[in-house]
Amino acid sequence: MKKRKVGVFVESFRLPTRDGIKKAAELGVDGIQFFCTSGDMAPENMTRTARNELKNFLASHNLVISALCADYGHGFMNPADAEEYVEKSKRCVDMALDLDTNTLTTHIGVVPENENDPAWKTGLEALSDLSAYAESKDALFACETGPEAPALMKKFLDRIPTRAICVNYDPANLVMGGYDHLGGVEILGEYIVHTHAKDAVRVNGQAKEVPLGEGAVDFPKYLAKLDAIGFDGFLAIEREVGADPVSDVAQAVKFLRGLK
Repeated sequence: MKKRKVGVFVESFRLPTRDGIKKAAELGVDGIQFFCTSGDMAPENMTRTARNELKNFLASHNLVISALCADYGHGFMNPADAEEYVEKSKRCVDMALDLDTNTLTTHIGVVPENENDPAWKTGLEALSDLSAYAESKDALFACETGPEAPALMKKFLDRIPTRAICVNYDPANLVMGGYDHLGGVEILGEYIVHTHAKDAVRVNGQAKEVPLGEGAVDFPKYLAKLDAIGFDGFLAIEREVGADPVSDVAQAVKFLRGLK
């Protein structure tokens, strides 16, 4: 059976960061992801000493960072703040490298279908700037799937002159958006560097996240699609709802470990 890299989004536990890291280690995952945009984990608050202490803490629990989540919740399509978030994101790149990961994820905002939409130009300029910076540092910035069809996301990414802007593939987001989560792997395959392991259903136009294995994401077929494009990165479990997140994450680890 293929040994897949299973990770977990630390915030899914709804515990303090270090307690979440300890819990992740207890569950036997290979890596973790966490937000780095606010509080003690933000670049401006993480001194060199704090960064080294976190690296040592992770190593003591046999964990690596699959990616940092540098998502400020605004995207890059608004000219009023795009430049600000590009500069903040660059500081996240610097911190990621200090923490021995070269991968970050974010939501870039909703890509407009019309290339003449001002938001398209704003987003393209902002992400071209961020991509050039990330590439100069040998880092990757992975935008998360969901708000738009995979084909539209690819069309937008193809316009960015450097290839450091990639994809964090979240099949559940695509299910909730009414898009083909399997076909999207083939469309975005060359860009996929990180994934979120999440599940969801969409019934009568209403979307709902559910525990892993209980939704519309066809994980055996999905993983086969990832294998077909040569993906060998992390499946990072993300659980954003539910009354017992620790139990849900534990079941998700068991579910993923049981798949071929």
